[in-house]
Amino acid sequence: MKAVRTSRRSAPSLRALPMLAGILAAGLVLGVAELVGAFFSTRSAPLIALGSTFIDFTPSWLKDFAIDTFGTNDKLALFVGMAVTIVFLAALLGLVAWRRWVLGVAGVLYMGAVMVAAVVSRAGATVLDAVPSVIGTLAGLAALRWMIQKLRAARPTAAEAADDDGAFSTADNPPERARTGVSRRGFFAAAGVTAVVAAATAAGGAVVSGIRNTVNVTRERLKFPAPASTAMPVPDGVDVDLDGVEPWVTPNKDFYRIDTALQVPTIDVDTWELRIHGMVEEEVRVTFQELLESDLIERHITLTCVSNPVGGDLAGNAKWLGYPIRELLKRARPTAGADMVLSTSTDGFSASTPLPILQDERDAILAVAMNDEPLPLEHGYPVRMVVPGLYGYVSATKWVVDLEVTRFADATAYWTDRGWAEEGPIKTQSRVEVPRAFAKVAPGTVRVGGTAWAQTRGIDRVEVQVDDGPWEEATLAAEYTVDTWRQWTHEVQLEPGSHRIRSRAYDPDGVQTEERADSVPDGASGWHTVQFSAE
Repeated sequence: MKAVRTSRRSAPSLRALPMLAGILAAGLVLGVAELVGAFFSTRSAPLIALGSTFIDFTPSWLKDFAIDTFGTNDKLALFVGMAVTIVFLAALLGLVAWRRWVLGVAGVLYMGAVMVAAVVSRAGATVLDAVPSVIGTLAGLAALRWMIQKLRAARPTAAEAADDDGAFSTADNPPERARTGVSRRGFFAAAGVTAVVAAATAAGGAVVSGIRNTVNVTRERLKFPAPASTAMPVPDGVDVDLDGVEPWVTPNKDFYRIDTALQVPTIDVDTWELRIHGMVEEEVRVTFQELLESDLIERHITLTCVSNPVGGDLAGNAKWLGYPIRELLKRARPTAGADMVLSTSTDGFSASTPLPILQDERDAILAVAMNDEPLPLEHGYPVRMVVPGLYGYVSATKWVVDLEVTRFADATAYWTDRGWAEEGPIKTQSRVEVPRAFAKVAPGTVRVGGTAWAQTRGIDRVEVQVDDGPWEEATLAAEYTVDTWRQWTHEVQLEPGSHRIRSRAYDPDGVQTEERADSVPDGASGWHTVQFSAE
């Protein structure tokens, strides 16, 4: 009988199978937790809790890098990074469990404890919210044990492994790996069942959550009363009508979103309530229906994120409907010594706003609608704060449920705890939007344009400089109010070749600063410069 030499190709695949078992077990942990969590509060989702905890402990420089690099896709980048990390750790735990089961169990339980800690540390979470993570961990551990046992049944003995490494075999005496094929098929059957159950539980949890969540349906059916004070008519000429310049009113779908919520909170308007307390003579509680029955006002207001780099797009202009915060503060009657309002979101985010700014005549509101429709879920439905003249990190709390009148000396907020300034007045800015960076335009007369803003102060003038030429005054679009941005255009003469254009804006206090500054701690500054070519 002709002898054949055995192959060694199966050995690496056997070592890879425990890693696959670990990954599938991790998928089951998350799938089961998702399904069980659908019957608990939204705070029980371990993946969201882990991501939120990661954000909370991420240093400011890394958050700034993520926003600068990924923009409004920063959360997607975080989820991708988390997925890669989970797969790596799960594969490692699978390998550890294969080699020494006790250590594998310890590793799985440790990761389960991390999930539980992340869940219960979220704002508003209770011990019961940890139940889905516990059940998911136990299910994953059981599945991992099942798959590892199947693998052990397929593992050859030491003598057989030596034969597999170098012995000859005959057709009447097949190599051991052929005889263990049945056992390996048992592992793949177990792995397949685990994968199917993981996918099914995850999908089931999503379906149950979707059935239970009627918030968006309620939102779409909301009807608002006519405002007691309507917005001024928008005059002709606020839009420069130059292709490439952002529209004067930012559509809701295009409005920038920067917040700390990995999962958009879903709040029932029938149970929403705002509490105003702290250093006040009278605690005030307001329901959503009471808010709608109040004298609402309608205003166009431009918002800007403090993370917006020079020339960035983290700014937007919208028409807001809401109730003046100063009117609620009048009812609460802040006591002497109070100088700050700490606003808190349902997901635990907080912002510290100077009390006098919420009491003056600027239109700081509790907004319920945006561009003639109920607030989008991701922009704070059912109620958010909108305060002209301040960066969002100290004023624009979404999903707001609590206003505590206090003092800067006694309380701090989410971003001020991380090194940002206590007060965040918006800096005067101008950006070049046409041409875009590295664009190619035809030589000759070229129309350029962009947008400038200085909320609560207004834009008086914009100047443009091409290469090292003189500063020339641009043509400003019509001004709506000092609380909204203002567009500008200018015609320049270009010779063929590479060019540089930059802009600067003037408010009533003078020209915006040329000094370059990063967004930390109180907003970026500097003149926006764009490189392009004429050819």
